[in-house]
This record gives sequence, structure tokens and C-alpha cells, in this order.
Amino acid sequence: MHMEQLYVFGTGNAAVTHCYNTCFAIKQDDQFFMVDAGGGNGILRILEDMNVRYEQIHHLFVTHEHTDHLLGVVWMVRFIATRILNGSYEGDFHIYCHEDLVSTIDTFCRLTLQGKFYRLIGDRIHLTAVHDGETLHILESDVTFFDIHSTKAKQYGFTMTLKNGKRLTCAGDEPYNDLCEKYVAGSDWLLHEAFCLYEDRERFKPYEKHHSTAKDASELAERLGVANLVLWHTEDKTLATRKELYTAEARKYFHGNVYVPNDEEILDL
Repeated sequence: MHMEQLYVFGTGNAAVTHCYNTCFAIKQDDQFFMVDAGGGNGILRILEDMNVRYEQIHHLFVTHEHTDHLLGVVWMVRFIATRILNGSYEGDFHIYCHEDLVSTIDTFCRLTLQGKFYRLIGDRIHLTAVHDGETLHILESDVTFFDIHSTKAKQYGFTMTLKNGKRLTCAGDEPYNDLCEKYVAGSDWLLHEAFCLYEDRERFKPYEKHHSTAKDASELAERLGVANLVLWHTEDKTLATRKELYTAEARKYFHGNVYVPNDEEILDL
């Protein structure tokens, strides 16, 4: 039996330049369920570094329309479309997003990709709208998508039951809203943004940007009975000490396992 793993592609917030924007994938056997693609073609180098082949990615979920989550999707479409056309990609490529985002992704692709690539959308590349509370079977898991009730752009997260029976939840890149409790509470794994340390809140101003600190995310995870907490979508001014400092702050408030990954890390789920 192959272990399920979390492939961490990027860990930064929208404004980082020293690491890549937060995006990741769940690996089951030799296939990946990818979530977001960051803000550019940096994702291509990361996939290469981590030995992830495009032929292993047939499912990509886009949480929302912000630059740092969306623009890499166009590159994924381009590179997978190239492989479809040269016969090296079997099956179809499915992109999931909330219904308002379908036309946005379609438009980006139409305006920036060659016609021969764009024409594959609707043929071998599918833009699929998901709705609040809807469950789809992706790879070997049931994945339930939910509206995180963002104060900015409409955004969805998801919760999924892994093959090993554990539940993994991605809460998006904004602070948790109590309306999402049934999806988040009791998760074995919670993936949550932490813009900065609580002690650095005056410097980075997370609350003005509607983000959390490591302290906030950890208190939430403790309150909701989470077992494993992954903190990312952070600033990049403290990269050299980020893992150590964020972990130390989180452990003051949360008694489960804390992970503060760097780009290109792999976690066993």
C-alpha cells in the first residue's frame, strides 16, 4: 500500500519573492490532486524539482481568483495541453472551481494561450463548477467543497477523506469563519494560513489584510480538536528562521502536531 502524501509546492503569501506562492497537492499512489498553482511559471520548476510529471496530474482545484493562486493555472493548462497534443498525456484534465471562476479561467486561457491549446478546453480539458457543500469523488477520496465566506473574493476550501480514513481540510487563505465549523472541526489535518507571527503583527499588519497569525491559527486548531496543523501562506522576510519560530509560537497554543513546511517539502499524511 502506498502512503498518501502532501506535496508542498509553495508556502508564501501573495507578495513573496523569496519563496513561491502557497499551492500543494495530495498524492495517492502515483496520482496527484493539485490545489492552486501559484502566481506564475515558477510552478513548472517546482514540479520538475519534485519529480512530479504532468501525466500524474488529472485533477486541479482552484480556490479563488487572486493572482497568487490563479496565474499558474494557465501554465498548467499550457503544459498539459502540449502533452495532450503530442500524445503523451492519457485521459482528461479536470479543473474544479466555484461557478463564478469558470469564466475567469476560461478567459485567461483564451487571451493568453495559442488557439490549438485553448481549443482543448471543453474537449480534453474540463472546467467544472463546484457548489457549496457539493461532494465529488476525486482519485480515491470523497472531496466536499465549501464556501469559506471570504470578506474579499469569493473563495472555496474543501475537506476530504483520505484512503487511510483520516480527514484533511483546506480552509483557504483567510481566517476561519464559524459557518464552516462542520467541515473543519475534528479534522485530522488542517491546512491554514498564518501571515506572520503574533509578535510581528504591527510590522506585517495581517488583520488589515484579513489574515491570521500563527497564534490565531493554533488557537483555532486547539479549539476545533484538530490533530495535525500545517501553517503556510506566510511572509517571506523570516524564511531562515520561519520553521523554528512559527512552530514555537504555535506550540504555545496547540497541543497537536505542528508543521511549518518549506517549499518542495513532502509530508506523510
